[in-house]
Amino acid sequence: MSRGPGTSGGDRPTGGPGAGTSPPGGVPGRRGGGPGMMGMSMGMPTERSNDFRGTVRRLLGQLRPEAPLILLVIVLAIGSVLFAVLGPRILGEATDVVVAGMWPGAGGVDMGVLAEVLLRLAGVYVLSSVLGWAQAWIMAGITQRTVYRLREQVEQKLGRLPLRTFDARPRGELLSRVTNDIDNIGQVLQQSLTQLITAILTIVGVLAMMLLISPLLAVVSLLAVPVSMLVTVLIARRAQPQFRTQWASTGVLNGHIEEMHTGHTVVQVFGRQAEAIATFDAENERLYQSSYRAQAISGLIQPALNIVSNLNYVIIAVIGGLQVTAGAMSLGGVVAFIQYARQFTFPILQTASIANVLQSAVASAERVFELLDEPEETADPTTPMTLDHVAGHVRFEDVSFRYLPERPLISDLSLDVAPGRTVAIVGPTGAGKTTLVNLLMRFYDVDEGAITLDGVDIRQLTRDQLRGSFGMVLQDTWLFHGTIRDNLRYGRLEATDEELLAAAEAAHVDHFVRTLPDGYDTIIDDDASNLSAGEKQLLTIARAFLADPPMLILDEATSSVDTRTEVLIQRAMARLMEGRTTFVIAHRLSTIRDAHTILVMDAGRIVEQGTHEELLAREGAYAELYRSQFAGPVEDAA
Repeated sequence: MSRGPGTSGGDRPTGGPGAGTSPPGGVPGRRGGGPGMMGMSMGMPTERSNDFRGTVRRLLGQLRPEAPLILLVIVLAIGSVLFAVLGPRILGEATDVVVAGMWPGAGGVDMGVLAEVLLRLAGVYVLSSVLGWAQAWIMAGITQRTVYRLREQVEQKLGRLPLRTFDARPRGELLSRVTNDIDNIGQVLQQSLTQLITAILTIVGVLAMMLLISPLLAVVSLLAVPVSMLVTVLIARRAQPQFRTQWASTGVLNGHIEEMHTGHTVVQVFGRQAEAIATFDAENERLYQSSYRAQAISGLIQPALNIVSNLNYVIIAVIGGLQVTAGAMSLGGVVAFIQYARQFTFPILQTASIANVLQSAVASAERVFELLDEPEETADPTTPMTLDHVAGHVRFEDVSFRYLPERPLISDLSLDVAPGRTVAIVGPTGAGKTTLVNLLMRFYDVDEGAITLDGVDIRQLTRDQLRGSFGMVLQDTWLFHGTIRDNLRYGRLEATDEELLAAAEAAHVDHFVRTLPDGYDTIIDDDASNLSAGEKQLLTIARAFLADPPMLILDEATSSVDTRTEVLIQRAMARLMEGRTTFVIAHRLSTIRDAHTILVMDAGRIVEQGTHEELLAREGAYAELYRSQFAGPVEDAA
């Protein structure tokens, strides 16, 4: 929803370039650099938070309402891991039953005992899987409810933020915090938290079983862990720069594609298709090379770890065989230990990779919490004044305002607008025209002085009552996805069909709407691309007609219509403005000749004030602006 009279004015800071692209911290996609969680950690940007501990505490605070269920998840994880860890030990028992039955004179394998052992083995694995599924199901609910609450907090926060916050940040950057960062938190929590719990419990359980079976073989297996970690770190160090280049190239390429898509017409008009394609090819090649190198290098991790694991397997098999020969171990014990050894390395590496992924979630959480900590607009008064009937008497009393502390914009401005009068505000770009309206609507609060409505300081009114007293028609039209009928009713939901049609006819909308296939039920798409600029502006004017407010703000409201339609709209607007206090921001001076008062602003000050005829007679700034618009063609001096 638009919070102010447009951001096109040059007197107000706006978001910088790249407003439509995802800033750092968002996760454009998961391009794995290896299998499983290792690939996930290699493929994600390793952005780290500035206050890791503080952010983790706040993130855990978001999970606090789910504490009982998280405790249940941990209990289920313990049960699942316990049954999974018992599996290889029971398999070793089955091996001993088979080996014992194969000795000479043993009478063969006792199938009853073997069946009992195998039945226990199947039972523990089934129980482990069921508990693991229950754990994942409950954790999914915990994560989604947490993310739901976080989105709710952000949405409520956005409604309390002053316009200054939106002006100071690119829109894409704010959207990335609301969408990409919160989605990243949810995905990482859901995918990683249960895996982290399970991995840690598995490490503890498997190590305990290995020590129980053979302390000597357990020590041999532990020696493989630092070797695996060293191999992983060495390869990862070489892969990380390539992944950073990959993500940077991805951002550049996406930005180029978006820019060329939105500016497709301009590219064609100036014949820059070849340059655009060449730039795309160069960036695409750069992305290909960096992605190829990143995937190729990180892809070495798993084969290298397999080599270490296989060497460890050979050593365990040799030493275990010697132990069996010496009678120190049973063959089933060796089989069970080999199974545990294969289970032991993976959760350690998985824990390390999950910790890296959690860094990304904490970085995203920090960006979301920064948004939640933004200063809010001053609260409405606890006991506000009310205006039963708005007459529309507006006064600016020695108002001073600046967007930036070191750059004054409006200083000691005073203005008295009687009820029902039309005030036109003109001046060069950056003069303070839009700022004046922003202050009147309390999108910004004055630094000094006061603005009163019918004798009441507007800061003593609720923002809803103040803004509900105005109808606005902006130069930058805003329509949402829905029917034309819904868009017109947006200003007054309870309006009848008869009132809607009357407003449409007054704004000269009815004729072109009836030519559409579905008339007033025609669906406007997300960017209203199925309507011309003039048609969109006519709809916003009709919306103001239907709202029927006591005061109006018009920001170059006919800038996108043709000359003939402009004349009709001006007549309709004249009827709409009758008896209403109206503020008109104008660039085309032909549209404000009948205004009761014309304010000429420059550098935040009113330099001239009067009617059209009075200001022309003064031969001042207004007369100069007027002549510059209506002067004849400049003759060539040569």
